[in-house]
This record gives sequence, C-alpha cells and structure tokens, in this order.
Amino acid sequence: MQRDSWYSSERDAAHLATPEAVGRYAAERALSRLGARKIATTECPVLFESPLAAGLLGSFVQAVSGGALYRKSSFLVDSLGTQVFPRHIDIAEDPFVLQGKGSSPFDDEGVRVAPRKVVEGGRVAGYFLSSYSARKLGMRTTGNAGGSHNLTLLSHRTRPGDDLNAMLKKLGTGLFVTDLMGQGVNYVTGDYSRGAGGFWVENGEIAYPVQEITIAGNLKAMFKAIAAVGADAYGYGAKTVGSILIERMTVAGS
Repeated sequence: MQRDSWYSSERDAAHLATPEAVGRYAAERALSRLGARKIATTECPVLFESPLAAGLLGSFVQAVSGGALYRKSSFLVDSLGTQVFPRHIDIAEDPFVLQGKGSSPFDDEGVRVAPRKVVEGGRVAGYFLSSYSARKLGMRTTGNAGGSHNLTLLSHRTRPGDDLNAMLKKLGTGLFVTDLMGQGVNYVTGDYSRGAGGFWVENGEIAYPVQEITIAGNLKAMFKAIAAVGADAYGYGAKTVGSILIERMTVAGS
C-alpha cells in the first residue's frame, strides 16, 4: 500500500515532460518505497528533497510576510538585518524571469516590482509587504501583494557537481526525506513537526525506505543549521532551490 506522485508544470507547453515520462517516474517513486519500515527514534542529519526544500523556503516567506509581522504572529518579527541563515546563504527575488511561474511586471495592487535580495549573507535584507501591511509597519510596500515572485535560494558553497548523489554523500548517515504529511508548523514559535517518509542513508548510500516517522525541530534552528544546498534544483513552482541538508533534527520512530 505505497503511493507517490509527480507532475510537470511549465509556462510553455512545449517544455512539459511527456505523460509517459511523468507516469513512469511517479511509478518508480512508488515502487522504491516497497518494503518501507520504521526506524528507532534518533537525532541525525536530514536531507530534504528539492520539492520539499521549496516548502522550507515557503515557510521563511510566510514568517517575513507583512500580515504575520504586524500581527506579531511570526517567529521572525523584527528580523530585518539579523542573521537568520548561515553566511553562505542568499535568497533572491526576480519578477522578470522569462517564462517564470512567478513573473509579473506588477503585484496584485498594481505596484511596480523589481529584482532584489531578500537574504544576503544569511541576513534578512527585505520583507514581503503589501501597501496595507507596509503602512501597519511604518514601512513602504515591497510590491508583494499577492505573494513572492520567483524566489531562488542559493549557497556559495554549492558546486555544479552537487547533484543528488553528491548530496547523499554529504549526508553520510541520516534521513533523506521525500514525503511530508500534516501541517505541523507553528509560525508563532517556529516549532516544526511533521510526519515523514523517505530513505535511510548509510555512508552516503540509500539503505532502505522508511515510513511512519516524524521529524521535528524549530525553524529558527533549522535555518541556521543549513549545511549544504544541492545543485539539483527542480522547477516545481515559483520557488527554486536544490535539496537542503540540515545538520541535525529529531526523528521520532519506533
């Protein structure tokens, strides 16, 4: 009773993967999970697959968005200029990427947008503000009414050869997460706890699939514990990031 999925999404239909390729890869992912087992509760490094790493980037966006900030319902209130990520991490926003899924000349309020650094050297360089939330904070809109525009998370440590196999080598022995369940993210405290599935990795090689586990931590600590970002970014949406290696998280199993 294993399952998995995949899809292809592009601005230009000519760039879509074929239905056969999408179906084959979805089947391969499901088959790779046969024989999954629980593991003992432990603390270990955790590698998030690229599409799931984009979710971590989304959590950062949520935490530094105007509504959460002026309501004081974010663990990153008053974080402008503070060190939230390691120094090797940058996050850039570019609304003008050709055929980008988040591209637009203006936001939902008609405000002109522009490329910018949201995080530079690990420090928060900008929020995501609409006109209303900006006024509530005594600031100016950033042109983000309706959301972000083509975010890319980069690490200065990433090399062109840092594909998934290379990232598994960097993981060493730990958990490679390919599936997350539930909505266990508290944006007020940063507490993070979600059901997960994936693969146990030993000495840089996948050993066996795992299921029915929970990974837990705090986003503040997780962001600062990003040890590496892969060059295996996949254009799943308007957020581009390779697989992300977190130095240590709690994994609850049997």
